[in-house]
Amino acid sequence: MSQIDIATIKEQLGNSADIVFKDFHIEFDNRKQKVDLFYVDGLVDTNSVQDFILETLMVDMPHLNTDEHPFLELLTAGEAGEVTSTDTMYHDLFSGYVILVLDITKIYSIAMTDIKGRAVSEAITETVTRGPKESFTESICTNRALIRRKIKNRNLWLENMRIGKMTQTDVSIMYIYGVVTDKIVQEVRDRLSRIDIDGILESGYIEELIQDAAYSPFPTMYNSERPDVIAAELLEGKVAILVDGTPHVLIVPALFISFMHSAEDYYQRADISSLIRILRFVGIFIALLGPSLYIAITTFHQEMLPTQLLIGLAAQREGIPFPAFIEALIMEITFEILREAGVRMPRTMGQAISIVGTLVIGQAAVDAGIVSAAMVIVVSITAISSFVVPAINMSISIRMIRFLLMGLAASFGLYGIILGIFVLVFHLCSLRTFGIPYMSPFGPFIAQDLKDTLFRLPHWAMRKRLRLINQNNVTRSKDKAPGPNRRT
Repeated sequence: MSQIDIATIKEQLGNSADIVFKDFHIEFDNRKQKVDLFYVDGLVDTNSVQDFILETLMVDMPHLNTDEHPFLELLTAGEAGEVTSTDTMYHDLFSGYVILVLDITKIYSIAMTDIKGRAVSEAITETVTRGPKESFTESICTNRALIRRKIKNRNLWLENMRIGKMTQTDVSIMYIYGVVTDKIVQEVRDRLSRIDIDGILESGYIEELIQDAAYSPFPTMYNSERPDVIAAELLEGKVAILVDGTPHVLIVPALFISFMHSAEDYYQRADISSLIRILRFVGIFIALLGPSLYIAITTFHQEMLPTQLLIGLAAQREGIPFPAFIEALIMEITFEILREAGVRMPRTMGQAISIVGTLVIGQAAVDAGIVSAAMVIVVSITAISSFVVPAINMSISIRMIRFLLMGLAASFGLYGIILGIFVLVFHLCSLRTFGIPYMSPFGPFIAQDLKDTLFRLPHWAMRKRLRLINQNNVTRSKDKAPGPNRRT
């Protein structure tokens, strides 16, 4: 590089008060040379700068044999290297490196990072009763290490890149070489390289910029805050995308059935996990169709109800001024508002507001004759059932579609619901995620890949990976039977 003007650097940085500049002279290469040193206060360990850089340069350097060793070898500091461009210098500066300019001609960056961050803690949104409790943090280095600790294999490869013209956010892709399909890895590289945006502040930016179906309510990229979940997905031949500054790691390709599975499904016995999954799918059915079926049956198909139940519902609805659709719409919107308020309010008050508010408003609405007691029950069961979906983004999608199905039920009864379900199935079957059909192994139907879908067979029976995702290394295990005769 040409001569470096420190005054120009200060001007380009706006003479920011949090950037510390120091300058002094040292004896090096048999002559006195000027050293300019600067770093960002708060990103750098200042004690290490004093002990390992300043003391070495100003006190120890005159007594060292500078003829036999290059300049960097004389520094008893961390990772250090020569910088060859101004852009790299600024990136290192704001990443917690100390920038050292020697004799206004050479620039070195020395790792002295001391960024305060959140420690590894228990997962908040993906809680389990059995299994690891740890979750990712906002540090991409910590997140990579957590995955490395799960998969101690030399074929776990990592690629780094920087995205965002302003933020220069570190983004990493991780995959298991020999297990992942090369086309999927290349597709991830291509989509990330095409991103042209000022800043990436969270993995949601990446997800929205590279997802397949931009206008579909269904997510086509999976995210998790649990290292064990990401490790399991990597073992299936998928690709993980890690973004600095967020505790959520993206996984592609993401199948529809993946959003219905929980980490705990694989830590319980197969029969227990299968039963829980059945309950989960029943809850999803209720969350999607509960209010719609109530509206359709009470409005158009009363003959489907037992006589005693029909009489009871008619007595409850006597004096209610609204049709069933408006009644359900009022209660659903009220519950959504209460749910959102419980999330946004301080944690000590959030649960109390959501629970007490629901009970009080629901009972008051019944007493005031605005809604019937049966509608409160239906909407309450629907709201509770929506929480059985392990993935929050899929739960939100189901809640959105529920309102559309309610409108169809109010217009056409059960025929409208059936029409909506047909359209929904056609839409799901048309989606693809990084070249893989979204509904596989149901569409296209692959019987051999159904071992870990609606049910979960024992681990020893799931010997093959999904064929559409993995084409290089299909075999997961060669064990065929449990017990003392099982091969080790």
